[in-house]
Amino acid sequence: MSPVKWSKRDVPAALETRYVRDGWWTEETLGGQVATWLADAPDTTVATHSRTNQWQGTFADIDDEARRLVSLLRGEGLEPGAVIAFQIPNWREAVVSFAALAMGGYVLVPIVHIYGAAEVAFILDECGAEAYISPASFGYVDYTTIVDERQIDGLRLHVVVGEGADAPAPDAVRRVAWDEVAAHEPATDLPEVAPADAVVLAYTSGTTSDPKGVIHDHRTLLAELAHINGMAKPDMANLMGSPVTHATGMLGAVLSPLWLANPIHLIDRWDPGHALEVMAEHGIGGGTGASVFLSTLLDHPDFTPEHAANMPYIGLGGAPVPIALGERAESWGIRIIRAYGSTEHPSISGSTYEDPPEKRHRTDGRALPGVELRLVDADGNEVAAGEPGEIVSRGPDLCMGYTNPALNDAFDDEGWYRTGDIGILDGDGFLTITDRVKDIIIRGGENLSAAEIEDRVAVVPGVAEVAVVAAPDGRLGERACAVIRMQADAEPIDLPTLTGHLEAAGVTRQKWPEEISIVDDFPRTPSGKIRKVDLRARLREQAD
Repeated sequence: MSPVKWSKRDVPAALETRYVRDGWWTEETLGGQVATWLADAPDTTVATHSRTNQWQGTFADIDDEARRLVSLLRGEGLEPGAVIAFQIPNWREAVVSFAALAMGGYVLVPIVHIYGAAEVAFILDECGAEAYISPASFGYVDYTTIVDERQIDGLRLHVVVGEGADAPAPDAVRRVAWDEVAAHEPATDLPEVAPADAVVLAYTSGTTSDPKGVIHDHRTLLAELAHINGMAKPDMANLMGSPVTHATGMLGAVLSPLWLANPIHLIDRWDPGHALEVMAEHGIGGGTGASVFLSTLLDHPDFTPEHAANMPYIGLGGAPVPIALGERAESWGIRIIRAYGSTEHPSISGSTYEDPPEKRHRTDGRALPGVELRLVDADGNEVAAGEPGEIVSRGPDLCMGYTNPALNDAFDDEGWYRTGDIGILDGDGFLTITDRVKDIIIRGGENLSAAEIEDRVAVVPGVAEVAVVAAPDGRLGERACAVIRMQADAEPIDLPTLTGHLEAAGVTRQKWPEEISIVDDFPRTPSGKIRKVDLRARLREQAD
């Protein structure tokens, strides 16, 4: 078993008692529930739509292959409680891995498939992963090279999906092909684990350059699923583009449909034209998740009233939702709701489909059942109604802390979590997010670390100083804008030159700025710190 390098925060006894009393925290576990859901609806469809890796089967097929994967992992000496990471696009193997690792009693570490060598090596090392499941490569990321060229303490098994398992591995690592799963008998004796044990370590970019590992136990994750299913419309099938290794995809594209016995439809590359073809062929909806999924469907010339008729209800979250997008969707007969949360506290607030359009389009809803939220000033004092303040929250789905305990000062002794987001509450209790204290850009639902991008841009020749901030984007919600002060003798840099330097340095494409603003100097605090809030406000004004 991997040496545990992380510990959970303390939950106040009164809160724990309340969550148990109100039925949010139970003795159920994720693995036990997944096994039940698969068994209760064996004929429900699972389909992964891909130009290269198409597959369609049922819950029964997923259950069988997942239990065989458990047997393979046991045969490799991996016992319940071992930390196992997987980095797979929206393919069948990703759904199977989720089910297998949950049922096998392992600690799951889903890694977004676009993460490159630096992020993946950091995650595998920090979480203490003993096994890693991935393709040899996908897109422009070579996962095999990450294992082969990075020294990752404790990693001893690499399961390769598809071709490439025959490549030589480091001495400490055994590499096996996913195809070997079929040769094992399905595991029938699933382990018992404690509901308060960690079950998912979800890594997300934040205000630091390195990803943050967020700890969820069985209780917090199942409470979050109860929130999602409380907002969902049952018996609706949607094509999901969110990566299943991202929090939004894990919850909305896999676990929630399993619970509701809804068909699972995934697409591995978000091509709106291909998505519309799939939606028409299968008579399903789409657009759920970050606003980019809905906006690109509506923008596409092949979008028709028939598509709209199959997607009457769309839940949006994970990135800012432009008001105009909600109004445009409404003109097609599509009713949207906005929800607000984070990997740490996945569901803080949300609207209902019965709320009036001005609330659904212009706010992020009210506090969800079991959740408490307050708005406070910099000293922690509650602000007056209608005034902006930092959002602090607590609830049964709030995570159990970070893998890096130094980050746990975000939680206080009473169980409140400082989100780093700024909001306003109206007289009806509806929350609107207005800004962020924490320095991230949410591009199409993916968190980008401004600090990491700044570190890369700062070393480009001619750059004297840089601040990376979120600029409004009608399609993605936000994009990264690099505000740059050039050295006195340097010519202003343009975007192609900048991205050329970043590409040569091996920076992941999603982290390239999509906009540049050259300034003579920055707005600053009295201590000289750049006032990014002013830069973001300026970019919003220019976009209006």
